[in-house]
Amino acid sequence: MRIAIDIRRAGDFGIGTYIRNIVNQLARQDHATQYLLIGLPKHLDELDKLPENFELLPNVPELGSAADRLRLPLALRRRGVDLLHLPWFQPLVLMPCPVVVTIHDLTTILFAPKYTGMRHAVRLHLARRLFARARRILTVSQSSKREMARSFNIPESRIEVIYNAVDERFTRDPLPADADRILERHAVNYPFVLYAGNIKPQKNLPRLIEAFAVAKAELREHPELSQLKLLVIGDELTKHPDLRRAVVRTRLREDVRFLGFVPLPVLRVFYARARAFLFPSLYEGFGLPPLEAMAHGTPVLTSDVSSMPEVFDDAALLVHPENVFDIARGIRQILTDDDLRKQLIARGYEQVRKYSWPQAAQKVRAVYQSVVNGKL
Repeated sequence: MRIAIDIRRAGDFGIGTYIRNIVNQLARQDHATQYLLIGLPKHLDELDKLPENFELLPNVPELGSAADRLRLPLALRRRGVDLLHLPWFQPLVLMPCPVVVTIHDLTTILFAPKYTGMRHAVRLHLARRLFARARRILTVSQSSKREMARSFNIPESRIEVIYNAVDERFTRDPLPADADRILERHAVNYPFVLYAGNIKPQKNLPRLIEAFAVAKAELREHPELSQLKLLVIGDELTKHPDLRRAVVRTRLREDVRFLGFVPLPVLRVFYARARAFLFPSLYEGFGLPPLEAMAHGTPVLTSDVSSMPEVFDDAALLVHPENVFDIARGIRQILTDDDLRKQLIARGYEQVRKYSWPQAAQKVRAVYQSVVNGKL
């Protein structure tokens, strides 16, 4: 087989985690298939050293450009590619070979703010066309599978669930030895709860800030938690005026800190030292950050909607994400109920072990084989 995989988002959060781990595992498991990677040398830097059966396609056009939609399919046809794996939704005009596409969630297809009016209509048309012609659609949860089937009228038999897992970079190496110094460099010398991830409307951060204000007021006499702060790792606050307004409205300017993006070793320290990880998202295809926090022994609060109950089960404290007071109740409970904290930490470690990138890559390979053999 000759399989092409687009790796041009290997450096991203979420989708990048998927690309890196799937490709790394395929490189360890499969030395017979020829893999043609669509990307630039900088994208290879995100991956482990690859064996000789992996090759980078030269002269790759810019992602999303007209040349990308027209020239790339022709290049794949010239190289005799048997199958193209798109690890995220990409609207294709030409399909030079059978296509397998991984859909993590439908946010960027159905709700992307930058696509409005005619642009949104065209994007939906291309999505329907891609899903109708794709030989197999992979999703990362049963919740995403049901939503794909319902939103695009796709038979569930054409959709396969292959779960994500914790990026092996979070489990392969020990925590940095200078963890205390890392916190000192960020002027963190107080107890804190943590949110880490993209800052998008569905992440529900304005309600999280309001709920934190309620919980902090209730804990103001607590001997350990009176100085509690909420740390947010993701975009800078200046990019999100709605969050700035939420901080001002709740009078939490001294108690909510936005740290922007941090390197992976620093992120691991914050995961490990947080009193709790808070992730009351309105919508997730899978939800990797809570699983990453669990891998570091941190109790997790997340939502009781979308894929979260499926992915985290009883390993997380589930709250209703549209109810500020339910989120606040959960924050207070996860911080003060010692028995609950111990249970969530233990269950979190168990939950992390349920998901495996080697197993995910094996299932992806089986899909490749079936498609090329004409069984799907």
